Amino acid sequence: MSDPCNIAAALPRLAAAAPDRVAMHCPGRDGGYALVMTYAQLDARSNALAAGLAGHGIGRGMRTVVMVRPSPEFFALMFALFKAGAVPVLVDPGIDRRALKQCLDEARPQAFVGIPLAHVARLALGWARSARCLVTVGRRWGWGGTTLARIERAGAAAGPQLADTAPDEVAAILFTSGSTGVPKGVVYRHRHFVAQIDMMRQAFGIQAGGVDLPTFPPFALFDPALGLTSVIPDMDPTRPARADPRKLHAAIARFGATQLFGSPALMKVLADHGAPLPTLRRVTSAGAPVPPEVVARMRALLPDDAQFWTPYGATECLPVAVIEGRELERTRAATEAGAGTCVGRPVPPNEVRIVAIDDAPIADWSGVRELAPGQVGEITVAGPTATDGYFNREAATRAAKIAERRADGSVRVVHRMGDVGYFDAEGRLWFCGRKTQRVEAADGPLYTEQAEPVFNVHPQVRRTALVGVGAPGAQVPVLCVELAPGVRAAGFARIEDELRQIGARHPHTARIGRFLRHPGFPVDIRHNAKIGREALARWAAASTPLARGAGEGNKQEGEAR
Repeated sequence: MSDPCNIAAALPRLAAAAPDRVAMHCPGRDGGYALVMTYAQLDARSNALAAGLAGHGIGRGMRTVVMVRPSPEFFALMFALFKAGAVPVLVDPGIDRRALKQCLDEARPQAFVGIPLAHVARLALGWARSARCLVTVGRRWGWGGTTLARIERAGAAAGPQLADTAPDEVAAILFTSGSTGVPKGVVYRHRHFVAQIDMMRQAFGIQAGGVDLPTFPPFALFDPALGLTSVIPDMDPTRPARADPRKLHAAIARFGATQLFGSPALMKVLADHGAPLPTLRRVTSAGAPVPPEVVARMRALLPDDAQFWTPYGATECLPVAVIEGRELERTRAATEAGAGTCVGRPVPPNEVRIVAIDDAPIADWSGVRELAPGQVGEITVAGPTATDGYFNREAATRAAKIAERRADGSVRVVHRMGDVGYFDAEGRLWFCGRKTQRVEAADGPLYTEQAEPVFNVHPQVRRTALVGVGAPGAQVPVLCVELAPGVRAAGFARIEDELRQIGARHPHTARIGRFLRHPGFPVDIRHNAKIGREALARWAAASTPLARGAGEGNKQEGEAR
């Protein structure tokens, strides 16, 4: 009899085949890595928790908010929920409080598992009022429910646990980062998780026995299914840009980590630190385009035979396409000339197609116009990891999903990535920016990833952000500029002139005539890499009234601070 379609099904197999292999090393409260779980221990603890949770009323199909820091308890709990057939609900804890409350209200959870601080916030801010089953990870005070430790003790003698989940059963609700609006709850079915494991194994050539340092905790959940040992980093996962590179290097060296996953912001931390990473054989960075100079500096720190992968995808569909660092470096000149960012070739069996940009919902594939290579349009993907919809967000689902009737009569869901891009003559996919962040000027559209890299080559500029001021179709393109650390604001007039000269080299960037210095761009909470251009657009509109000229606008901006 085959295993159920469940990401946790791999755990008992690995526990039987390699019981003493370390599943994860976790940092303790007093520093160091005293906390260790083998595959056998992770399997046994998750069995006990699954049985105990069921006894407490948390079972199959039950939506359960999980607000627990990366720890042995978090990973054992997540596998327990999958084994029980429950539906974990994961939201980034660092997002705006109002958005967090809206997410939890939309999810309508029936259970809430969290650390004491999460329960205090739940009571004080009215989170997850629908939750009736309460579990505290740590010491419980006066809010009722029980503790995870009691649940684990209650299920300790229950033996193996694994719900016979079907491919289409809901496995989890994972909220997006909300970098372009209020986060949306992506409905993951068990078949999506299982397909992700298979596609990542094939795309990156992952083999069991490696040691992974996953700096984004949810990705550590894939490691046991891939037969890897996880080393949970000593860092705040919601602040990867502030990670201490010395601690990361110490963990990598101590456990001989062979692979690393992190956001572009974390890659920059390691690149700036500049110390070699001799044990790594595979580095993967996702969440936003990795700046070409960061790719080059990271590759210089890795062994010659190591690979630096930058997969393209989203919470709703991952992976979509991948590119290795060597090929990415070969496209650097094109990126800095305004071609966009090459994200590589689609991962089989994904079918990626470019369609004409349309801001309205498209109910049926017969209503789209596919574009030829070289033409910029919206990126769509159909494949085994393309999710079907958002939980309690019907309008968002209609806007992001297209039904496609196939030749055999079946209907599949095509996901609209919300990104714009194109295919080149070699079949490679190029990312040009978010659809909602394009600038619709009177003389035609401008796309962020085709404009910003042109200006980012300036040595005294950390990064730039293209935004539009005014009504779509008549927007004025404005380039917001964040200076590199240590560069004095007093020198911005000179830098602005130099940026104008750089922009004049290309027809599309020559259309940008307004430049504003910003003290520090807003970025997403999950990866610290996606720029909050919507907020910057509002700031630019207030700082640069359309009646003013570019020079007056910059003066206004300077005086405002």
